[in-house]
Amino acid sequence: MITVEQVRALAATLPRTSEHLIRDRVKFRVGSIVYVAFSQDETVMGFAFPKEERLALVESEPDKFHLPGESDMRFNWVHAWTAALDEAEMEELVTDAWRMVVPKKVAAARLGPQNG
Repeated sequence: MITVEQVRALAATLPRTSEHLIRDRVKFRVGSIVYVAFSQDETVMGFAFPKEERLALVESEPDKFHLPGESDMRFNWVHAWTAALDEAEMEELVTDAWRMVVPKKVAAARLGPQNG
């Protein structure tokens, strides 16, 4: 199980990230683009994820991942149950979500060049 505090600690190391509390929901963003957000009760973590890959992710582990509500399907977004994630998975999901919203130069400076 992962917590907001664990995500906060990681997000603090990712350049250009800011944390916001919007309608009692913790959100992490770069500029105006949210890349990770929690439900009010912190049982669900939403994160940026490529639209074309999200169905495969959800189908691969339906007890862990689920699609966002209908109104959010237009975004590059997936949800995960925080109780089903371990720290290593969270770190990969959050870092990949952050990488989607920052300039490639910023991501490469922090993580090294992206292969592929």
